Amino acid sequence: MKKVGDSQETMSEKSQRSARAVARYLRIAPRKVRLVIDTIRHKPTGRAFEILMTFKKKAARLAEKVLKTAVANAKVLGMDQDRLYVSEVRADGGSTYKRFMARSMGRADRLLKRTTHLTLVVKEGVKKWTSPAGPAEKAERKEKPTADKKTQKESKKKIAAAKQ
Repeated sequence: MKKVGDSQETMSEKSQRSARAVARYLRIAPRKVRLVIDTIRHKPTGRAFEILMTFKKKAARLAEKVLKTAVANAKVLGMDQDRLYVSEVRADGGSTYKRFMARSMGRADRLLKRTTHLTLVVKEGVKKWTSPAGPAEKAERKEKPTADKKTQKESKKKIAAAKQ
């Protein structure tokens, strides 16, 4: 029996930890979102970010936001960001807006504007993934200035002079 103050966790308990994020009433049909989210299910979060960035779809931008939120929630819970993977992702239908479009001879057709509730759950796995954790790390990596060849040569000369 586990005590309330006991902070030791076994590996099996640690692997069961999860964080989730939910976006509700997204103005896109669930059918369109499912095309995108099926590609990231059971993938490491870094790989999922890469996949979503390559899609040219509105659903990919929305799923990327939700994934970013789920990873942030996992960070707050103290999970290792390198071990996270997308364990569950689903697009459920939300409320439907009914609109009417005028047709010929005084008739009207009904338009159904569907909405989506997007739920994404990330869990902490046992394996550490080597791919980048997301767009934030890629941006940091690009911002680091690389020394040009001239300054590299000068620094090598200084080191050689210091050794003598």
